[in-house]
Amino acid sequence: MTAAEPILAAPAPVRRARGLPRVLRNPGILIGLAVVAIVLLAALAAPLLGTGDPILLRPRFRLRAPSGVAWLGTDQFGRDVYSRVIYGARVSLLIGFAVATVSVTIGTLIGLVAGYTRILDAIIMRIMDGVMAIPSILLAIAMVTLSGAGIGTVIVAITIPEIPRVARLVRSVVLTVREEPYVEAAIGVGTPLPLVLWRHVLPNTIAPLIVQATYICGAAILTEAILSFLGAGIPTEIPSWGNIMAEGRQSFQIAPWIILFPGLCVAATVLAINILGDGLRDTLDPRLARRVGNMR
Repeated sequence: MTAAEPILAAPAPVRRARGLPRVLRNPGILIGLAVVAIVLLAALAAPLLGTGDPILLRPRFRLRAPSGVAWLGTDQFGRDVYSRVIYGARVSLLIGFAVATVSVTIGTLIGLVAGYTRILDAIIMRIMDGVMAIPSILLAIAMVTLSGAGIGTVIVAITIPEIPRVARLVRSVVLTVREEPYVEAAIGVGTPLPLVLWRHVLPNTIAPLIVQATYICGAAILTEAILSFLGAGIPTEIPSWGNIMAEGRQSFQIAPWIILFPGLCVAATVLAINILGDGLRDTLDPRLARRVGNMR
């Protein structure tokens, strides 16, 4: 071992040690994570935090204003709005996380194939362009109308329009990475294509995919609320933030709390997820981080 070897090996752990504090110092990431964690914990602990059965009908307690008995009031059927909001977080977060996971997974596979296989690129991307040309809300309403309301149907309906966006993002990264010398060297020594994509191309897509997943999750929660509000989403017997607001439309003038509290939950959750995505983008994008550092 020569004296130069420890010097060459030292920078790697130093870079890793500096990366974590930079993420934790970003206020957007901290605020977004805190709000999302609170909502997630409330959803998981709904049986403990709820004050009653969210689907129990109590007509004699209908349209009660918020009080010490019903913290967020009751709806037109006497159901406790607080319990329904807590349980509704489960459905909304489930749809958001599921749509983000499925769309990122499928979109990444399509983007890798399209970006690295020139023959299939034109065919795949024209199909993706065709899907993106259809308004996502109209596509979701059509699918829910044809297949029937249900959590699975809503997840599929919201996922399909998001896949082309992920595929285009991954393709753009792959088109740049595939020309790098280390990728060409791996191909030159006979490395199988799936291994090249796994080892050398896919890691370069992780950072933008994490950011994109946060935006997709927030958009999915908002889209589910819109679909349920329009009557084309989750069945009414399953409490979700969109369903609660939809059922409160007829009583809005005399009981605005039915729409107010789930609406605030949707706004706060989507805003927190978007703030988290902005913070991750600022931290994980090396070019943006370098530009901010130069300005300081």
